[in-house]
Amino acid sequence: MTYDPNSTEGLPEDAKGRLQQIKKGFFTSDLSVNEFLLVKQAGFDPLGMVVGSSIFHIGFQAVRWKQSQEMEVLTQAMYSARDLAMTRMEEEADQLNADGIVGVRLEIGRYEWGADLAEFIAIGTAVRHREGVLHRAPNGRPFTSDLSGQDFWTLLRAGYRPLGMVMGNCVYHVAHQSMRQSFGNAFQNVEMANFTQALYEARELAMSRMQHEGELLQAEGIVGVQLNEKSHGWGAHVIEFFSVGTAVTPTSSDHTIEMPSMVMTMNR
Repeated sequence: MTYDPNSTEGLPEDAKGRLQQIKKGFFTSDLSVNEFLLVKQAGFDPLGMVVGSSIFHIGFQAVRWKQSQEMEVLTQAMYSARDLAMTRMEEEADQLNADGIVGVRLEIGRYEWGADLAEFIAIGTAVRHREGVLHRAPNGRPFTSDLSGQDFWTLLRAGYRPLGMVMGNCVYHVAHQSMRQSFGNAFQNVEMANFTQALYEARELAMSRMQHEGELLQAEGIVGVQLNEKSHGWGAHVIEFFSVGTAVTPTSSDHTIEMPSMVMTMNR
């Protein structure tokens, strides 16, 4: 999907009404109270929750039972669906004249009425810098970050800023063992080299693709990286490896880290 900062294509009328209400000064946020206050202290005003959604039909790809390989059709489908949701969320943020989106969550939902369908949802809180300091990504899009409000505050205080969420994925088929191999290993402690290599390769593909996205954003590095593995109902031998994090860039040469203070809770 091509990013268009002025697009409201596919946006329900109720969503347009919600965004218009937010423009009048009524904000919404999925940040916790602590996150909300820390984002405010960092110089940003929360504007409103923004959402992007895409219901995607996940196609079929045949593979050889005894061959480990990437399932490129499924890899592309899972990536494209997430990208659609993220882009629509960013376009909602543009309608609010936001600088970025914090606390982004990427979720996948499945419904009984479509066994081959999945809804990909991106949700976050659009924010704007109070003093009008430019915080957008180099590509002109609002920055996105899946960091918590506390981590967002700490990052800014340490002389860095987020550029965008970056992700990489790989859907991989792990070859089955033959009956002879299964019986041969039944009473041994032995590394399953074919399984090791398959999972290792799949993770590396996901990680390298995420890193490439970070390089395209001209980032210095990626923080808060998460590497998730799920089968999404494809069966035990088909797994998606999904890597996601926040690409960052320095805003100053001084990266002083404040000493932590001890806090004692009074709760029982």
